[in-house]
Amino acid sequence: MKKTMKNKIIIGSRESRLAVLQSEMVRDYIKAQHPEVDVEILTMKTTGDKILDRTLDKVGGKGLFVKELDRALLDGRSMLSVHSLKDMPMEVPEELPLLAFSRREDPRDVLVLPEGCDVLDSTKPLGCSSLRRTLQLRELYPQMEVRSIRGNLQTRLRKLDAGEYSGLILAAAGLKRLGLEHRIHRYFSEDEMLPAAGQGILAVQGRADLTYEYLAGYRDEAAWIAGTAERAFVRYLDGGCSSPVAAFGVVEGEELFLRGLYYRESDGKYFKDSIRGPKTEAEQLGRQLAGQMKQKYENETAGGESL
Repeated sequence: MKKTMKNKIIIGSRESRLAVLQSEMVRDYIKAQHPEVDVEILTMKTTGDKILDRTLDKVGGKGLFVKELDRALLDGRSMLSVHSLKDMPMEVPEELPLLAFSRREDPRDVLVLPEGCDVLDSTKPLGCSSLRRTLQLRELYPQMEVRSIRGNLQTRLRKLDAGEYSGLILAAAGLKRLGLEHRIHRYFSEDEMLPAAGQGILAVQGRADLTYEYLAGYRDEAAWIAGTAERAFVRYLDGGCSSPVAAFGVVEGEELFLRGLYYRESDGKYFKDSIRGPKTEAEQLGRQLAGQMKQKYENETAGGESL
């Protein structure tokens, strides 16, 4: 039997400024619907926030950003967690289901230059935190070195402004939520740089034995459909933090248009393709596109060019 809402709700959050802000967005929604309820945010530093000297694929992937939050949920110290959907592992425990996705913020990747600069310095590297971005950057800036950068948004911007990098590739969503839109020098279209699955969407996660009537109305249907398809695509290809596979879906009326990026490990090439179908079949469309791409591009000779 599920336990019903209490007069106090505790939201688990990573302690970075962006993570807290995102948790506050969910808190404010709950407070607006239920002003009589006390809502607190419990912050914690995750393993992924502590290990900054190695890339995520070397230390365990995206699960490092949710392990502590999951433990707080299971222990009863929190009742729900708020995550950036793109940072969540593709498999979630049955006892900790995803409850809702927020309306999607701008899903695009962007280029940020050092404060006061308006042109890339080709003598310094571009800072980038994912293989997905690195692969696509080689097409956009073939003359530039790309170097890994870790840390929260403020830490990365400090390193950029200190002159360590010529520019950073970041998600528009985080910059906009933090009021840092003015730092964006260039937006990359989804055709130029396919976003990570779930980019721009907040995910609310809870416990299977609790009820969440206070979240009624929070779930955005278009984000839920697109996010479900994107995650199904990546899950089919077993794509984790070390894998550059990506997917981006858009609901157009009763249809879902889904684009995917497939990485061929045998020669390091990547390919993009798309599928369109009923929005009610989001998960199936994600798996179908992934299956088609895997079969098509694994069967090709390694001499084909990336699209």
